[in-house]
This record gives sequence, structure tokens and C-alpha cells, in this order.
Amino acid sequence: MASPRLETFCCPNRDSATEFVVTFQPVLFGSLSLGSAALSVLFAVLQILPKRKGYRRLGQYPLPRPASSSRILFIISICDILGCSGIIVRSSVWLGLPSIIDQISVANNTDVWPEVFCVGSAMWIQLFFSASFWWTFCYAVDVFLVVKTSAGISTIILYHMITWGLAVLLCVEGVAMLYYPSISDCEQGLQHAIPHYVTTYAPMLLVLIANPVFFSQTVSAVTSLLKRRQGIYTENERQLANEIKIRFFKIMLVFFICWVPNIINESLLFYLEMQTDINDISFRNIRNAALITWFIMGILNPMQAFLNTLAFHGWTGFDVDLSLQQRRELAWDSGSTSAPNAASHNPMVGTTLLYQSHVQEAKKNMMGNGQHHSDAISVLSEGNWRLIQIISYFGG
Repeated sequence: MASPRLETFCCPNRDSATEFVVTFQPVLFGSLSLGSAALSVLFAVLQILPKRKGYRRLGQYPLPRPASSSRILFIISICDILGCSGIIVRSSVWLGLPSIIDQISVANNTDVWPEVFCVGSAMWIQLFFSASFWWTFCYAVDVFLVVKTSAGISTIILYHMITWGLAVLLCVEGVAMLYYPSISDCEQGLQHAIPHYVTTYAPMLLVLIANPVFFSQTVSAVTSLLKRRQGIYTENERQLANEIKIRFFKIMLVFFICWVPNIINESLLFYLEMQTDINDISFRNIRNAALITWFIMGILNPMQAFLNTLAFHGWTGFDVDLSLQQRRELAWDSGSTSAPNAASHNPMVGTTLLYQSHVQEAKKNMMGNGQHHSDAISVLSEGNWRLIQIISYFGG
């Protein structure tokens, strides 16, 4: 799981609240985290592998493969998988070599490798899950920009600079402040640890607060654009708007399920940490709640990798195809495994037909005006062209 408490645990003179949760049934907790992360990675990789049915191509004018959307969603999945891989390695080592945990707890220990592994694995997990948070935020920004300004794939470079730059900067800064003046002798005090926890939870809270706002504004803008198109709101257009709402809802639902327990657990542990004696009988219910949410975190945090792929693409099936030709045609989106002969059962058919109607309308306009293919974009009104971009973004 991804919790700053595991980085705090690397300090021999850790606080009592961290000691309480990390040392409670470590074998059971490690086993649950290992099993959850392994299953999540297995199914997440299975989800994003190319399938024999290939990319959906319905009719004469198939949906184009979305550009920035597919790349961002793929990067989020890779970050989740790498974060889960760190959980697998750390849990495996802690279960197979329990003496490492004992050596971490020894002050002034001459063997530095247990602490190096503890800090390195914790930073690896935090870095990639933090990057996943930043990319999730960038996805919300990107869909909003596509709807409002028709942003293109060139913004991907800017997203890379923002996400990886902030993820590395906050991770290094938080760890440096936590382990000052040294790992073996961390400075104690709640005020000293707060900056580390802020840098860990800042991107998480940003997604929880900002993404619903961006998603809501995007849905409103898409609905308004669809209604302005010809003054009517057809069933296909209503279906497109509903599909966008459902995708956004699933993304936020997965995020809430996987990460809200972290915020609850951290609040409980901070409360315990401020007490003079956390073992007092009056804090029994709070201690139990902290332990329950701690184990829930150990299970749900790694599951984000698999649950995110379900939210992004739906269930893509087991029919994996690793041929080179299929790999070139791979598209990372919700309809990527729909077969042509299953079009009647595909909820995205309405979106495809809506897209085809725009393309056919553009072709008629081109023929009527005698223009060449290179002038196709100029024939489309700004609203229609932006709508085609939106349909390809969400319907691919």
C-alpha cells in the first residue's frame, strides 16, 4: 500500500502511532498486501494487452484512435502497475526476511541495507502512485481543454513535465525533511513530519477536489455543444453525454474507494499521535478503527491498478493477441475490444453512428462546394469540428 507511515517506519525512533499500526500482525498485513497487489498487476496487465478482436471498426467511417486520451490513460495504468510492483517486492522481502524489520528498529545499527531497502521501496511506491494522481488530474484538465479549446496531443509534453517534475520534487523534498538529520536519528515531533504528509496527500486531495469540478464542467460543455449543433438533442447525442458522465463517475468512484480510507486512517493516527498515551482504554475504539482502515488500505490501494483499467476500458477479456500487427493497431480505450459482428450489442454504437453522421455531412459539404480533401477542415464549422474531436476522444 501507499502510506507515508511506511516511510516513517524506516526511522528507528518512529512515533508511537506508526509503531502501533505497522507492527500489528505484520505477516497478515504483508500477505494481504502482496496478494492484492499481485492480483491487481496480473489483471491490469491482462486488461491493457492487445486482444484478437482488435480495435473496433464499424462501418465505412470508423472512429479514429484518440490521441492524448489513450496516452494519458495508458500512462496512468503503467504508473499503477509500477507502484504495485514496489508493493510486491517490499511485501515479499518483509515476509521472507522478517529480520530486516527488526534491524530497522535498532538505533545506530551498523548495517545500513535494511534502512536503504525500507526507504528505497517506500519512495518507489510513493513516486509512482503520486505520478498516477498527477496524471489523473491531467486527464481531467485534458478532457476539459478538448471540449473548450480543442487542445491537441502537443500538450502531452507539458503534462509529462508537470506530472513527473512535481512527483519527483514532492517525493524527494518530503523524504529529505522526514529523515533530517539522518535516517538513523530522525528528528521527532509532529510538526517535523507534517511537511512529509502534506507532500504525500496533496496530489491525492487535488484529484478528489478538482477532478469532479473539471468533469462536471466538461459534461455541461459537451451537453451545451450537442444542443447547439442543430437546435435538437437526439437520442445518439444524449447517449454520448450519458457515456461521458458514466466514464467520469467510474473514474472518481475507483479513486474514492481506493484512497479515501487513507485519509480516514491518517486522521485517526494523527489524533492518536497527539495523545500522551495511545494505549489508554478511552482510545480503544479509535485504535480499532485505525487498524481496520489500515488493513483496508493494504487491500484497496494496490487494487487501483486493476480497477482503473475497468473504469477506463471496461472488461477487455482473456483473448490476448501478441502479434506485431495487432500491437500496431492497439487502442487504449473503452471500446477497444468490440468486434464488428457485435455492434448491435455495443453501447458505443450510437456514438459511432453520431461520428459517422458528422463525417458524411462534411463529405457532402465538400462535394457541394467542389473543394479538395485538404480543405475538409475548413468546411466544418468550429462547433462541428470540435464535436467530432469530442466524439473521437470519448468514443474510441
